[in-house]
Amino acid sequence: MRLALALLAAVSTAAIALPAPAVAQVDRSTVNRILDEGMNRSEVMETAAYLSDRIGGRMTNSPAMREAERWTQQRFREFGLTNVRTEGFEFGRGWSINHHASRMTAPRVIELRSIPVAWTPPTQGTISAGIVVAPMDEVEDFARWRGQLRGKIVLISRPTAGSEPGEPAFRRLTDEDLRQRNTYQQPNYSPATVERNLRRADFAERLDAFLAEEGALAWVRQAYRDGGLVHGTGYLYQVGRTPRLPGVEMAAEDYRRLARLALTDAPPTLELTSDVRFHDEDVNAYNILADIPGTDPSAGYVMAGAHLDSWVASDGAVDNAAGVAVVMEAARILQRLGVRPKRAIRFALWNGEEQALLGSLAYVERHLATRGPLRNPDHARLSPYDTWRTRWPITPRPGHRDLVAYFNLDNGSGRIRGIHAEGNVAAVPIFQEWLAPFATLGATSVAIRGTGGTDHLFMQAVGVPGFQFIQDPLDYSSRLHHSSLDSYDHLKAEDLRQAAVIMATFLLNAANRDEPLPRMPLPQEPRPTDPFEYPAED
Repeated sequence: MRLALALLAAVSTAAIALPAPAVAQVDRSTVNRILDEGMNRSEVMETAAYLSDRIGGRMTNSPAMREAERWTQQRFREFGLTNVRTEGFEFGRGWSINHHASRMTAPRVIELRSIPVAWTPPTQGTISAGIVVAPMDEVEDFARWRGQLRGKIVLISRPTAGSEPGEPAFRRLTDEDLRQRNTYQQPNYSPATVERNLRRADFAERLDAFLAEEGALAWVRQAYRDGGLVHGTGYLYQVGRTPRLPGVEMAAEDYRRLARLALTDAPPTLELTSDVRFHDEDVNAYNILADIPGTDPSAGYVMAGAHLDSWVASDGAVDNAAGVAVVMEAARILQRLGVRPKRAIRFALWNGEEQALLGSLAYVERHLATRGPLRNPDHARLSPYDTWRTRWPITPRPGHRDLVAYFNLDNGSGRIRGIHAEGNVAAVPIFQEWLAPFATLGATSVAIRGTGGTDHLFMQAVGVPGFQFIQDPLDYSSRLHHSSLDSYDHLKAEDLRQAAVIMATFLLNAANRDEPLPRMPLPQEPRPTDPFEYPAED
């Protein structure tokens, strides 16, 4: 017993004597300089205003997006960055709205709030017809409406009940909100779920074909938010896959009125004008890249990014002119300070994010890694967002380890409250140290859990350290995201200045750190989390 206790004491003493893991120290004098430049001479709001007020909604490959591509390159050059360039990737058709109007003409006349669905064709003038409310959520619904749609404008959504908000639309994260994010989430790989999701991925294309074959004139869907908001998102942008029928999204309240009247003895007549245009001059979309060179060419590079494209129901201000303005402001601050980092710092403005993270995916495939071919050829027409992460194995490119860290901003105008560590436990103490100078600015949290849906996702999927910042939600998800309210008025200048300062500091810390940030293992094909799950039903 005494020998066992002695051995235990020796082991305990040895454990205590082990050195603590190295944590990168922060040069707080440089943080002072970043704070001074970013708070007292900020240009972040001027950048955001030009993108949103002057250029407006930036649909991929639209004329507005081409203008944004030119202007952002010009600004990077004016800041003094080097190697400002574009990298193209195949996308598809450009699309823009010239004019749109909708109104009910019977049983009374009333203007309706609506927007064309992206990449649907024009009406070729004004069309006027009666409506059929024919909710269709899956292919099996088509049989019910066969033979009833000719010459009609078809309302394809099942009308929902009206709702009133039960909580404020605008909010900031509480301490409890931040604590809840700091919980490790075990991965869940379900091949059956993947297959089910894939089977629904081409429903929009099949619905358009059915409606056209039945002789419908156009279709209308209900907006997914109340409050008169419209969004207009659509995804059939590829050459050769353009829908045959005009599509319109209508404000929920207006849509419900039409649906109610359709059940009365005075069914409505609807009038639609959709003057939209396709732009086929160049089917390539372009990412914008610019660098601050590093002093050690063998040390690799760090990167910050945000997506430049947006939807066009409004001006694309919080999604994502805000993130672009922060990334560009971080570049301006660091260049203005004359930093000479060990690693190069690269700034990326992504294109095609709204369609399936296509710009950042193109960068990954060109510079970082490729994945195996599709195992099911039937999936070739589906979105890479649904299929790319199901392809194995991952083959790193020679530049895979050159990218030491990627930091993304794409959750609106809210201030940074911390960062998602994306399951990388080795990065947590490093990020805690980097955030320490900004505690009084509200940035304190390092959350172990991951987050998805934006441009760090495919980098994480090939084992590159890609991170998304935690931001106050404000009214981003409640009413601004992709909506007709997404204008400059909802940007918060104090929050964006704070975010730019933190972005610049994280980039410089990562660029100057003696060792690269810790990496996760290269992903391998997982086994099903539930080995006894039944396959997806046909």
